[in-house]
Amino acid sequence: MKKLVKGNEAVVIGALVAGCDAFFGYPITPASEISHKASEYFLPLNKVFLQAESEIGAINMVFGASSCGRRVMTASSGPGISLKTEGISYLAGAELPAVIVNIMRVGPGLGNIGPEQSDYFQMVKGGGHGNYKVITFAPNSVNEIFSFTIKAFEIADKYRNPVAILADGTLGQMMEPIEIKPLEIHPPEKPWQVDPTPASNDRIITSIYLDFDDMEQYIRTVEKKYRQVEEQETMVECYRIDDAEYIFTGFGIVSRVLKSVVDKLRNNGTKAGMIRPQTLWPFPRKTFEEAAKKGKKFFVVELSTGQYVEDVRLSIGNQPLYFYSRVGGNLPSRQEIIEEFYSQVKE
Repeated sequence: MKKLVKGNEAVVIGALVAGCDAFFGYPITPASEISHKASEYFLPLNKVFLQAESEIGAINMVFGASSCGRRVMTASSGPGISLKTEGISYLAGAELPAVIVNIMRVGPGLGNIGPEQSDYFQMVKGGGHGNYKVITFAPNSVNEIFSFTIKAFEIADKYRNPVAILADGTLGQMMEPIEIKPLEIHPPEKPWQVDPTPASNDRIITSIYLDFDDMEQYIRTVEKKYRQVEEQETMVECYRIDDAEYIFTGFGIVSRVLKSVVDKLRNNGTKAGMIRPQTLWPFPRKTFEEAAKKGKKFFVVELSTGQYVEDVRLSIGNQPLYFYSRVGGNLPSRQEIIEEFYSQVKE
């Protein structure tokens, strides 16, 4: 079945297809429609929907439901994610699976409700205290929001870790068709979950180890898990890069503009290509390293004053790197990027 939906609605449909049991949230533009649609879809299916008293309340409800073995999610935007960050660290520390959706808006502070990508560090670099990672998907279409949400629940359970869908206000609000197919969902057994039965009396969901050596051993175990994620779950799209001299790179909505930039430049005789991370963590470092070894030059575009560009720079060594950004809720056009490209390259 095909359905024309906004990105925010696609999140909810994807969650239900994935067998999500509960949604806990608190509304914030431009992510509010996720809560609205969750209340509309979850309750008739006897799923749990609850608008919490705050973002802090919502993320702690996620912690509780996940402790009981439920597939659970929440959604917000930058300021709300900031409030949830302590809870996200606790989820990672207790090795609890959950899906967290961030529909990015402009910051810092209240900013405005326009699209931006300035929550990159907040989500990809953990944002909170301690040594932990949030596995982070970066869709660039409504259909990818839908499919990545389904995959997010699988990955969260597989690694017992919070997983984020990081999109922006444009993707959350734009409408595109998705194809909804029934899936056979088989969530894994969770022998660690707690429940009202005596069998779970000895199961303790915790992230505290008072003995320093026990704490270090636990952190090293989680670190090993993250290395496994990097090896097995990195996702990236490469477009016309084999003979490219210049590699354009960006994620989310920006990558859609960049694909048309590449095609236009190719028509004008410039050998251009694109690398688009579909996971921001794990970052497709090896893909960038291989391109850098072949002597390619890189042009980064993002809706931030410079966050994603740092991971690109760390991956390509001393290869030439050019950078262009828009902020405040503004999206760059194809022609704007091409003009900036010619301007910087000539310099």
